[in-house]
Amino acid sequence: MAPKYSRPAAPIPTDWPAGPAYEKANAAASNAPIAPDLNWREFFTDPKLQQVISMALTNNRDLRLAALNVELARALYGIQRDQLFPALDAQAGASKSQASADLTQPGQPRITERYSVNLGVLSWEIDFFGRIRSLKSRALQEYLASEQARRGAQTLLVSSVANTYLALAADREALALAQTTFENQKAAYDLVKRQYDIGVVTELALRQAQTPVEAARRDVALYTQRVAQDENALNLLAGTPVPADLLPGDLNRVRPPSEIAAGLPSDVLLRRPDVLQAEAQLKAANADIGAARAAFFPRISLTTTLGTASDELSGLFNSGTKTWSYAPQLVMPIFDARVWSGLKASKVQQKLALTAYERAIQNAFREVADALAVLGTVDQQVAAQQALVDALAQAHRLATSRFEKGIDSYLAVLDAQRSLFAAQQGLIALRLAQVASQVRLYAALGGGGESEKGGSQ
Repeated sequence: MAPKYSRPAAPIPTDWPAGPAYEKANAAASNAPIAPDLNWREFFTDPKLQQVISMALTNNRDLRLAALNVELARALYGIQRDQLFPALDAQAGASKSQASADLTQPGQPRITERYSVNLGVLSWEIDFFGRIRSLKSRALQEYLASEQARRGAQTLLVSSVANTYLALAADREALALAQTTFENQKAAYDLVKRQYDIGVVTELALRQAQTPVEAARRDVALYTQRVAQDENALNLLAGTPVPADLLPGDLNRVRPPSEIAAGLPSDVLLRRPDVLQAEAQLKAANADIGAARAAFFPRISLTTTLGTASDELSGLFNSGTKTWSYAPQLVMPIFDARVWSGLKASKVQQKLALTAYERAIQNAFREVADALAVLGTVDQQVAAQQALVDALAQAHRLATSRFEKGIDSYLAVLDAQRSLFAAQQGLIALRLAQVASQVRLYAALGGGGESEKGGSQ
């Protein structure tokens, strides 16, 4: 009774987007493996990061909840599947009665005891029209959907741990930069303060020198806060405090991930856990239609009972009265508005599931396209930012030299310091975006869960 399922056409282009933003990303790593075939240990090559991810996969409570939901769905599928088979039931009974002396003939006992045993099949529905099989198929697809939800949760967890780990490395590097800048600014301020004390510079120059000192002091406090928050987030994802020796120093000390290829959209995206979950829910909705259609046909159930009754406990199975009975039951639907409404609702649910499936594919395509756009342009941004940092560093050295020789005021040094510090912060942010874009692409392509080479990773 269920409609024959065929996978709907993917509502996405056959190729990834093209253009200036994608040229480098589409050309790179053409011979590299695609994400679903790459073990996360092979992608994340940094040994410390690997250990933190392993801790998270073992201890993270969100992932544990997802695994328990899989176990629940598996148990519910077993319950639904078992309805295809008859259920055996055994019943035993005993009764004791006492008759009035006026109604009992002389020599006859006044107390009567009776024992009975019944072994039967309780309401076994013979599934002529596939109603129970359709419900079993729905339960199976719900179980498979829960398994894909667990895989999706694992993918999200792995990428979240990696991104938080990298953010911690970047914030630690930014903190070190802020501390170094503060020390340099403080040394410059002390020099101006000595000149002010002997009357060489004005109070305006002194206050101008004090401004970057206080700004750097603020940045030190800000990045100290961010580092602490990153560590808290990492501990939460890991499900347990991460040892200090596993925490990153800075981005330069984190080994970059392996290269991966984007592959073709239809080959990669249809293997993403969220897309497979949506497809399983679509199949479950198809099975619902089969169950709703079967409700229009008769339901036949059979109860069979083997019974034994005796007045004596010792002779229960030897001399008791044995009975064998069949009790077939036929339920023929004549007209029930609920049956029609149920079929209509199941068809609407199927359309909803189809739309959700198509939306999941389109959302996956967009996530990968965005990651490719970042990956294809971020290297150029990093190179340009590095050149800007080098130029501003040289400008700062020249401004400082001219100030020390009395050629320029300290205002030129102040502007150069401010511009250099901002450019250095921007370089750290872009280097973080550079490595994080690789993690984002890996997760968007369906990596980070179980490798389809086999087994749980």
